[in-house]
Amino acid sequence: MILAWVHNLKPYLFKIGTFEIRYYGLMYVLGFICFYYWMKYIIRRGDLKMTEKQLDSLFTGAIISLLVGARLGYVLFYNLSWYLKNPLEIFMTWHGGMSFHGGAIAIILYVVWFARKHQIKFWDLIGEFTTIAPVGLFFGRLGNFINGELWGRPAEVPWAVIFPGSGGIPRHPSQLYEALVEGLVLFLFLFWLHRKGVAGHVKFASGLIFYGIGRFIIEFFREPDEQLGFLFFDWVTMGQLLCLAMIAGGIGVMIMKKRDER
Repeated sequence: MILAWVHNLKPYLFKIGTFEIRYYGLMYVLGFICFYYWMKYIIRRGDLKMTEKQLDSLFTGAIISLLVGARLGYVLFYNLSWYLKNPLEIFMTWHGGMSFHGGAIAIILYVVWFARKHQIKFWDLIGEFTTIAPVGLFFGRLGNFINGELWGRPAEVPWAVIFPGSGGIPRHPSQLYEALVEGLVLFLFLFWLHRKGVAGHVKFASGLIFYGIGRFIIEFFREPDEQLGFLFFDWVTMGQLLCLAMIAGGIGVMIMKKRDER
């Protein structure tokens, strides 16, 4: 007999009528706060040549870019045909559906634009973004776990969880695996690189590669999206394909910068 914990966490901190303060939203807020104060710390140390006034502008734009990119990424990568038939649902983010990969692409494009506009070194800026990003990922995955969403595949491990709507089957708490690997461990690794004073492009490329490998492996424990299932060979998921692109991108950055140094 498999013993499993039954997930019965409420997704909200408190509720008054139809108004809710949901944990998932609070996790985003915590991630944004950590980002802001990390960047402020870096600027005051002199590690990044920009002003705190520029940081305020960067902060606002980054939030908008992340949210819009994460939503559009989900629409494009995970359920495009359905959203084309129901276009108004694209704006109904409270129904769920955010993509890390979409958010990452939007942030990178925004940083490219911001760095050029304010004449800030792109690699220095994106390197600091990369260092602190896993903290936001950590909080986000905890939010997924509290919501009882994005659960894992059936499991026979002592820490298996029975999530609401999962058919009463004990499953891997893959959200916590991701919080640990993509969040805590990745942050410690990138912070170590930061302490060593490595170049921004190294932190950026290392972040892409580390996240890509970690997420690729964890996808074997995570239930694929119902509307997509497995894409190839009865085991390859959309998340894994996107992670392969991240890994290739990170390797490409390292090769490109190596050639530039010759």
